[in-house]
Amino acid sequence: MGSLLFFVFLIFWASPLAHSRNTPHSSKTTLLNVAASIKKTHQVLNLNQQQQQLQKSSNSKSSSSLSLQLHSRASLQKPSQSDYRSLTLARLERDSARVRSILTQLDPTINVENLAAPIISGTSQGSGEYFSRVGIGEPPSPAYMVLDTGSDISWVQCAPCADCYQQADPIFEPSSSASYAPLSCEAAQCKWLDQSECRNDNCLYEVSYGDGSYTVGDFVTETITIGSASVRNIAIGCGHSNEGLFIGAAGLLGLGGGSLSFPAQLNSTSFSYCLVDRDSDSASTLEFDSPFPNNSVTAPLRRNPELDTFYYVGLAGISVGGELLPIPESSFEVDPTGSGGIIVDSGTAVTRLQSDVYNLLRDAFVRGTRDLPAANGVSLFDTCYDLSSKTSVEVPTVAFHFGEGKVLVLPAKNYLIPVDSVGTFCFAFAPTISALSIIGNVQQEGTRVGFDLANSLVGFSPNSC
Repeated sequence: MGSLLFFVFLIFWASPLAHSRNTPHSSKTTLLNVAASIKKTHQVLNLNQQQQQLQKSSNSKSSSSLSLQLHSRASLQKPSQSDYRSLTLARLERDSARVRSILTQLDPTINVENLAAPIISGTSQGSGEYFSRVGIGEPPSPAYMVLDTGSDISWVQCAPCADCYQQADPIFEPSSSASYAPLSCEAAQCKWLDQSECRNDNCLYEVSYGDGSYTVGDFVTETITIGSASVRNIAIGCGHSNEGLFIGAAGLLGLGGGSLSFPAQLNSTSFSYCLVDRDSDSASTLEFDSPFPNNSVTAPLRRNPELDTFYYVGLAGISVGGELLPIPESSFEVDPTGSGGIIVDSGTAVTRLQSDVYNLLRDAFVRGTRDLPAANGVSLFDTCYDLSSKTSVEVPTVAFHFGEGKVLVLPAKNYLIPVDSVGTFCFAFAPTISALSIIGNVQQEGTRVGFDLANSLVGFSPNSC
């Protein structure tokens, strides 16, 4: 009898059903806490912004010697909207501007008028969603910077201003920094710029974001202070003419894959971030050269030979309710012309998928939610529900599938989100006319996303903030 039980155990142990990461995943449904989600929609409009507290060092645990505290937009600046639906619409408008900016970087000829949502300037509306506080210069001048994996060049607003938008901190004054040094036109960093000019042998930069926003100024080297660590000779833009970008922050920290990005200039072999709930005042960290957590789901990190800024991920498929959708893997691959593929982006909110892929995903989710009362669509979202009478609901699981059977199962709150405070929830994916797909930050919330640059891996670590 004992040998028989041992034999049965061996069969089970060898079975693929015993290894959840080698199968789509065993659970077909997951629970959405409706009441908790609605409660947060009320809280975000009444957050008590404590900027002095946010400037203090983080208590978050970090395995990295270079670590920055990471804050949501709502924790730094109280929303100007009086209700959550208006806040949601403003966020989705900013998101449309962000996507337009990315698409025009990849294809300047794209007809943005065909995009489904209104196109507005992300700069004038305030497009930054996640911020960190760094020191610029010697001695360091503290500044809030937007984090952006879709940009390479870091920059800060500088005096004297020809055209600067309003920010929370004083405008950076180059003459007050002992480490400020203009770059010459012959410097390697100047030659790496996509757009540059020369004036009196000083390098000038210009970055246009495709949504009507831009920054123009001197390209210089400066000391950047991260916590207690200072890094010298980092090439940044000192912007004297800047169109918006976002209200409150001083500039942008470029975390892209190009040679001028902040990780590249640090010679980092890896970096990771965890995006906290956008409707909370909690904080997490941006870390450099820290290992992936043990629970990481890893996927291939791929690059586009036509544009090295973006981080492409090797996505093999998507499942709903434990069933893989019939999506050709080519839908997520970069073709020889540099078109297509799927990127992980910190600045885009809502995951965008090619229309055919999105339709398969949405239709499968709708089939699994027939018992939920439907509601009218809202802005980008065409699939919404009236959950005003519910405290919690069971919904189909949604998961991303990578190579070697690795699966990232998303929490329900990362794809069925409230759009008002009275119980309207929408399926937080959207179609795109572009060949490029984007994994947005709504789907990344609460997951540590790491980029192992040395080994070309992306890691997703749920509940590791």
